Amino acid sequence: MTDGTEVAVHAVEAAGEVAGNWARAGRHAGIAGAAIGVVAAGAAAGVAIERMTVGRGMRRKARLALDAAGPYGTLRGTPGAAIAEDGTELYYEVDEQGEAPEKPKAAKGAKGAPRGKEARAAQEAQGGFRKRLQAALGRRGPAPTVVFSHGYCLSQDSWHFQRATLRGTVRSVHWDQRAHGRSERGHSQLDGTEPVTIDLLGRDLKAVLDAAVPEGPIVLVGHSMGGMTVMALADQFPEYVAERVVGVALIGTSAGRLSEVAFGLPSLGVKAFHRFAPGVLKALGSQSEIVERGRRATADLFAGLIKRYSFGTPADVDPGIARFAERLIEATPIDVVAEFFPAFAVHDKTEALVAYDTVPALVLAGEQDLITPADHSQAIAELLPNAELVCVPDAGHLVMLERPELVNDQLVSLVERASAAARSSRSARA
Repeated sequence: MTDGTEVAVHAVEAAGEVAGNWARAGRHAGIAGAAIGVVAAGAAAGVAIERMTVGRGMRRKARLALDAAGPYGTLRGTPGAAIAEDGTELYYEVDEQGEAPEKPKAAKGAKGAPRGKEARAAQEAQGGFRKRLQAALGRRGPAPTVVFSHGYCLSQDSWHFQRATLRGTVRSVHWDQRAHGRSERGHSQLDGTEPVTIDLLGRDLKAVLDAAVPEGPIVLVGHSMGGMTVMALADQFPEYVAERVVGVALIGTSAGRLSEVAFGLPSLGVKAFHRFAPGVLKALGSQSEIVERGRRATADLFAGLIKRYSFGTPADVDPGIARFAERLIEATPIDVVAEFFPAFAVHDKTEALVAYDTVPALVLAGEQDLITPADHSQAIAELLPNAELVCVPDAGHLVMLERPELVNDQLVSLVERASAAARSSRSARA
């Protein structure tokens, strides 16, 4: 076989393996498996060209080099733990206002690490953002604490660029949702007493706020599942939100109707996917060791799928950032993926958004987002009178990694607006 023919065969075999896993996992999952196979085939085709020119050993070395050299996800703060209602320990970190910003760790000149003009431009942008915030927060009154909630299959480290920009200028809290990052597996899920729900995640966020931000104004920032968590907080604790929250950012998220999302699948497979995916994932989760071995064996295909669903322009994303996203997602075990997935189909917090209609809001989405499409963000913004709607061209679901400076600019603007609104509210009450 020629190299090109062999590559094509391997790509099709990898796609077939993914589809086969889905089909074998559930008796009725044939159509869903076929639909996933189509997506997998597309991703496999995307990595085929790379396989034609770069050997497997070289690709493995490249991944290891990016893991070792990339500065992404290396920022750390003062650790803490909140205890959820079922006893689950939720890990968080605090970056205090006024602390000297820590430089991210990176090898000199390493591929994937900012350098030269790119590094200087990033530093200048961060300096400009910090000056704006210092001007906005330097007036009388307590500055808000900015609390970041991450998305499904991610961790607090997914906010790396936003954390680097705000670090030392405002007080910020970054936490790992249950069963993600450094937080514990959910106790009530392990003992089978309660499934994961978005409402449960909202109560988890309340526990973190009580532990990490016992007083003062708060700006809530949530991406994807983290945005849903922020909505669930408002749904269950509207009085708390009215008293404490002075601003909210909902990034790449949805208030409901996720059972209608096509995920880039052919129309024939969409209904089958939504119908059978929870059961198929549960079956895969019960064979987690086998599935994890298979995921490692098809690392190139897995990377292709992550790029397709994470970024709007995968070919233009820095390799270090793409690998960072891959690392974040692959760190989530398949049984955790299965555990959380059913919660999204029944998620509906449209009515809860009223709790945020009096505070400054940012609603931001990538126009090429296949997971939480931009029209879901548009629907949220229509319900929030004080919302700034930002739809980012050519960006995907991980917009905060793909277009960090734009997201940082919008978050700084939100903190400025929230601080001004909080001052006005205090003056009116005085």
